[in-house]
Amino acid sequence: MTTTLYLLLISFFFIVSRSSGSAIINPSKVKQISWKPRAFVYEGFLTDEECDHIISLAKSELKRSAVADNVSGESKLSEVRTSSGMFIAKNKDPIVAGIEEKIATWTFLPKENGEDMQVLRYEHGQKYDPHFDYFSDPVNIARGGHRIATVLMYLSDVGKGGETVFPSAEEDPRRKTPKPDDLSECAKKGIAVKPKKGDALLFFSLYPNANTDVMSLHGGCPVLEGEKWSATKWIHVDSFDKIIDQGGNCKDLHENCERWAALGECTKNKEYMVGTNEYPGYCRRSCKLC
Repeated sequence: MTTTLYLLLISFFFIVSRSSGSAIINPSKVKQISWKPRAFVYEGFLTDEECDHIISLAKSELKRSAVADNVSGESKLSEVRTSSGMFIAKNKDPIVAGIEEKIATWTFLPKENGEDMQVLRYEHGQKYDPHFDYFSDPVNIARGGHRIATVLMYLSDVGKGGETVFPSAEEDPRRKTPKPDDLSECAKKGIAVKPKKGDALLFFSLYPNANTDVMSLHGGCPVLEGEKWSATKWIHVDSFDKIIDQGGNCKDLHENCERWAALGECTKNKEYMVGTNEYPGYCRRSCKLC
């Protein structure tokens, strides 16, 4: 897909969204930073109020970040990733729901294909070494398939460092420009995005043919001044809300689930019936989530 075609599609969706009442996306604020991998920055994707709200929800729940083991799929602590973070459930409140809607509108990808939003805080010296967002283990791939795209939203400005860098990205010689002087040494080792409050980075981990893109290797450079807050939305090729048990069957966990769903409990008692991605509810089948 050419850049021109991509922008035409975005423009078309912008018009449709305005008429349908969906979240409004302004294509003039989107710029391509790389084609190998496919990566774009939306300037001012979030308002200051949205950024501050997400941080306020996360502050009291932060825990040391983990990584997924490539063999077992289980989360584990690692020096590869030294930030702290937490997850915010989908539709937690109207502001979170509005951000989810904007992400779906911009990416053309269904909301149900996304994981819960992960909020991260990087303090001085903290970083995330280069890694892929797609999986190598069958455990994670079984739920929603590979991660096809990532939307990384910057919730704060950073004094120095904290850039997102693509060390394997292929620079277009026709568009090559000198790297800004204020980039850290880490960020100069590839194509990099400097964190700016409200901006969002969208990049794809898979090619359009669904093969994994090794050029999507990326990392978070160490924070050298200040601290960095970000929110990440990982989006899969299929619904991430579907829960399949080890036997391959989608089941309710209570005999009255179907009756409760008919009475509207999927909405009225969402915590019990539906739950979250981290703590699934008891009646997801009857609530038509799998």
